[in-house]
Amino acid sequence: MITKFATVYAGHVDLPDMGQDATPANERRFSNERLASVFDKTDAIAKCMDEAGYYAIWLAEHHFQHEGYEVIPNLLLHAVHLAHVTKRIKIGCGFNIAPMWHPLRLAEDYAVADILTKGRVIFGLGRGYHSREVETFGAPILDQEANRELFEEQVEIIFKAFDNERFSHQGKHYTLPPAVPYRGYELKELTLVPRPIHRPVECWQPIVSAKPRALDFMVRHGIKGIIGGGAATMAEGPFHAYREAGARAGKNLKLGENLCLGIFIHLAETREKAIREIKPFYEEHVKMFGPLGFVPGITPSQLEASTKRGGWDAAGVPTVEHYMKNGAWFAGPPEELTAYLKDIESRYPGLEYVNVSISMGTPKSVMLEQLRAFATDVMPTFTKR
Repeated sequence: MITKFATVYAGHVDLPDMGQDATPANERRFSNERLASVFDKTDAIAKCMDEAGYYAIWLAEHHFQHEGYEVIPNLLLHAVHLAHVTKRIKIGCGFNIAPMWHPLRLAEDYAVADILTKGRVIFGLGRGYHSREVETFGAPILDQEANRELFEEQVEIIFKAFDNERFSHQGKHYTLPPAVPYRGYELKELTLVPRPIHRPVECWQPIVSAKPRALDFMVRHGIKGIIGGGAATMAEGPFHAYREAGARAGKNLKLGENLCLGIFIHLAETREKAIREIKPFYEEHVKMFGPLGFVPGITPSQLEASTKRGGWDAAGVPTVEHYMKNGAWFAGPPEELTAYLKDIESRYPGLEYVNVSISMGTPKSVMLEQLRAFATDVMPTFTKR
């Protein structure tokens, strides 16, 4: 039963122009002052959601984005701040990109955030997808197999450190501790100081390809999965695949249990008005995420057209209506969104979490309007039961 609502805010600044006729994504560059405005924007969004009764706000870790789309580099530091300017809302790490961290530094930083916020930070891990970010930090991403291999070893280390007062690890990439003398004895084990107070640590990971290897790994470590963004159009597959992975591990999961479904929303009095208002924001989303592989079904020629000004219709670039039919996007009146969520709930009886996200490029004022409208006109139907 759906009872917990959140949003994913990847950290885009307010843009001066939006849509297919606006500045191409690769031509955007903002001043440091403009990029730093993301923190005031995040404060406003988090405070709004806290007051409105949302369960969580999920932030995304990204680096070097002078284009202004995703400009929050440190989720745990940011989460500690947000916990001080809000009262109840949880702050989700969606996601800490493990290959860009030393696993023990990430484990330590999360533990500090967990303690300082009294358990209000939700841990999240990802493998990454921006070559500019991951490769710059010295980890592989172009070599997907090497990336996954590194990620899996890092996750093993992180949970060893969380769950055990004393631990050691010997693997392909890490020997922890190193065999060195320390204060008169040979170092054989380590203790994470501090460890998180709230254990076992709740951890989430994005589900995109839904391959058995990845899902088996998640279930083995008790990691929950978020299906959203480009993956929402294939939600049926991941829902069943995660449940099947649970069965392989001897767990009898309800369909949708330990999962979160993400959809992009825009509310208005009519469907036509909502589509008209969301169009430039949706097009900005395509400009940003198309080249990264997160616009499902877009062809190479359509992708090429989406990187230029105008001409999208002639090239056949998918419209927001196309993805509304697939269920990844919603634009319309509140009562239709309520019915849509009720239908999802009926099909996935174990589903508890839904992320209702606002499209990349949406100005702060519109984001606040949308989050308040959803909290007033849709959310109570589910949360007050």
